[in-house]
Amino acid sequence: MGLFWRRRKDGQTNAPSVDSGSVPAMERVVDRAATKGRFFNAIGRARNAFTLSLQNIFLGDAKLNAENLENLEELLISADIGVANSTKILEAVRGRLSRNEINNLESLKEGIRQEIFSLISTATKTGISSEEEVSPASAPYVIMVCGVNGVGKTTTIGKLAQRISAEGQKVMVCAADTFRAAASKQLGIWAERSNVELITQGEGTDPAAVLFDSLTAAKARGIDVLIVDTAGRLHNKAPLMAELEKMKRIAGREVPGAPHETLLVIDAVTGQNGLEQARQFMKTVKVTGIVLTKLDGTAKGGIAVAIAAELGVPIRYVGVGEHLEDLLIFDPATYVDGLLS
Repeated sequence: MGLFWRRRKDGQTNAPSVDSGSVPAMERVVDRAATKGRFFNAIGRARNAFTLSLQNIFLGDAKLNAENLENLEELLISADIGVANSTKILEAVRGRLSRNEINNLESLKEGIRQEIFSLISTATKTGISSEEEVSPASAPYVIMVCGVNGVGKTTTIGKLAQRISAEGQKVMVCAADTFRAAASKQLGIWAERSNVELITQGEGTDPAAVLFDSLTAAKARGIDVLIVDTAGRLHNKAPLMAELEKMKRIAGREVPGAPHETLLVIDAVTGQNGLEQARQFMKTVKVTGIVLTKLDGTAKGGIAVAIAAELGVPIRYVGVGEHLEDLLIFDPATYVDGLLS
């Protein structure tokens, strides 16, 4: 499975280890080999901006000094890596300098690469244990998807539904964003493209009621995975956040352990604003994973470092385009290599 669980032959469902991208080791190797080129292309703007700035720091000077160390700090912060993380990386670089491990651009890049990988990989080790099981009685596996308007939430749901369906699972989508007139229509288009079932009701319907009906239908039809769309609520709107919590309670009442995953969709282009949105969401709901969209549209690809390191929540997927197949499993090693190659 490329998601966070797998169905064994005896009918039980397991939640696999989230280490290094939330997928089994063999699939991580296969997926990395198949998508590395696409990922490198997607992160090209960020890589070019970062590498060019590093080269400028070393321009006319083969060694780091106090001045270009200051420039390096500014570069890290401007790449949206964050002040705290930039400080950690800079301290590590200074340590390597004192041990004479850095004497040119390539050794500097290698030092930064190792520190960024350490920051990101720590977060990918959190989450569901490989020993935790979801019994057949608790099907369907419920994934709640949240995020503010405009981050690519609907698109992400369509891509996610297609990916799970392609793995042989029966998927249903719950259109619980009933506040926005076009939300259900857009989700319907993606559900049709993905060839999955969709449960929807009229505009203004109580989202919790739509979720209840979807859970009932999913259990009756033997659905493996139910993906729940939620309103593109602003993170500072208390009533809407309370509604999200209500939906979570209903899911848990109808299906033990649900929602099994709560994915927060963040637009990479928004940078630190997206990080603040995540902080606010996490005060209300237990976010178990991040989907970072529009990574191909920003030159500040360091936001992935800030999200993983500061929130301690693994990045599950990255969106790199508008096509169904443009949802890639996030792999820390591939990301770091793509940023600093």
